[in-house]
Amino acid sequence: MKGESIVVGLSGGVDSAVTAWLLKDQGYDVTALFMKNWEDDDEDEYCSSKQDLLDAIAVAEKIGVDIEVVNFAKEYKEKVFSLFIDGLKTGITPNPDILCNSEIKFDAFLNHALALGADKIATGHYAKVMERDGLFYLLKGDDGSKDQSYFLHRLNQDQLSKSVFPLGGLLKKDVREIARKNSLHIHDRKDSTGICFIGERPFAEFIGGYINKDPGSIVSADGGEVLGTHDGLNFYTIGQRQGLKIGGVQKGNGKPWFVISKDFKKNQLVVGQGHDHPLLFNDGLIAKEMHWIGEKLPRENWVYAAKTRYRQPDAPCEIDDISDVSATVLFGQKQWAVTPGQSIVIYESNICLGGGFIEQAIDMKNIKQ
Repeated sequence: MKGESIVVGLSGGVDSAVTAWLLKDQGYDVTALFMKNWEDDDEDEYCSSKQDLLDAIAVAEKIGVDIEVVNFAKEYKEKVFSLFIDGLKTGITPNPDILCNSEIKFDAFLNHALALGADKIATGHYAKVMERDGLFYLLKGDDGSKDQSYFLHRLNQDQLSKSVFPLGGLLKKDVREIARKNSLHIHDRKDSTGICFIGERPFAEFIGGYINKDPGSIVSADGGEVLGTHDGLNFYTIGQRQGLKIGGVQKGNGKPWFVISKDFKKNQLVVGQGHDHPLLFNDGLIAKEMHWIGEKLPRENWVYAAKTRYRQPDAPCEIDDISDVSATVLFGQKQWAVTPGQSIVIYESNICLGGGFIEQAIDMKNIKQ
């Protein structure tokens, strides 16, 4: 309600800037907070945190709100980055952005804001929160191309009850237009990508500072022919195309090569040609560490929709052997590059029910045996 005290996570980008502007325009008592969550290599050419801070300060001044800078680097390293690196070392591909939201933005940041006396926090995520009969629901944002509920699926009832997403009902183009009309200088700033808070760095080069190389053979899934050498299986993920360094191999059908699997016993990276290679598709998966936003578990043998990666179209599915620990998810149609360590997120229409971490991909032929 108007008059509430809301702390906005101001990142220096257009989404958080418009979030702050909208709330101030609607009569809320708005304060901005800039989170510094990475400081290992501030002088690195890929580190944008200094410019981000300057942009955030300029936006706060333009809108007319106070801004505080808070360092959560210790929390980020302990609760997000260390788990990300540990996961890579075991051969999976974690998504740090999901833990960044549940552990930093909606935990460390939320607690800090509440300690300051705020009623709620707000971020520039494209998502919605709906309350019905005392229960809070996470909904998809109206802009299907920008919906970020996938990254927020591990939020709990308490976190959602204290969170505001003003951009949930807007399209990205409208957000940029609001910024332009109100002379916010970052209205045309490009969207950030890369690892949460760390930026757009060459992945293999960056991760190489934390994981040792262990070279081995790159082999074809169709015949086992050696095609090249990899730097270490932990540097690659299922479905990866870029960075294999075998594009010039004159073999097979001439299509691009994709990572199909990682054979840790033989230290071999198994690849196949073509995005539609049959070994890249799976009937289902087993997920662990399930988190359900509502009070009840989803129904078994009921049709839901799921995403196994961001921006993926919703895939019809049913859930078997469901609990708050694990779940078996079977898809109506085979899904591409189901990757251990990534997250599966379950939806019922536009409501995000929750999700978990993918433990392994499965095929019906193996289930039926």
